[in-house]
Amino acid sequence: MSDLIVHHHLHRQRDFSERTFGPYSRPLRTEGVIDHIERELIEIKGKPNDLEEWVDLIILACEGALSQGHSPEAIAYAWEAKQTKNEGRTWPDWRTVEPGKAIEHDRTAEVLGRSAYP
Repeated sequence: MSDLIVHHHLHRQRDFSERTFGPYSRPLRTEGVIDHIERELIEIKGKPNDLEEWVDLIILACEGALSQGHSPEAIAYAWEAKQTKNEGRTWPDWRTVEPGKAIEHDRTAEVLGRSAYP
C-alpha cells in the first residue's frame, strides 16, 4: 500500500472517529480504545481466521495512536520505521520456539546498553 493511501485512510479514519465518537481530547477516550482492543483480542481468540476481526484490531491500534495526538503521517512513518527496525533485529529460528508462544528478538545488545542498530 502506498504511503499516500495509508495517509489518506488515516485522515479518513480520524475524521470519521471524531464525528462519531467525539474529540480525541475527551477524557478517558484512550481508555475506551484500550477496553475495545481487549474485547477484540477475545474475539480474535475465538475466530482467528476471521480477517475482519484482525482489521478491527488494526483500526483500533491506529485509533489509539490518533487519540494520543499522533498525526496520520507520523503513524504511517512509524509503522514503516518499526517494520524496518524489526527486519534489522536478530531473531531465533522459529522452529526452536515453543509453539503458541511469542517469538522474541535477541535483546543482548539492548541489555548491554548498546543500540542494536547502526
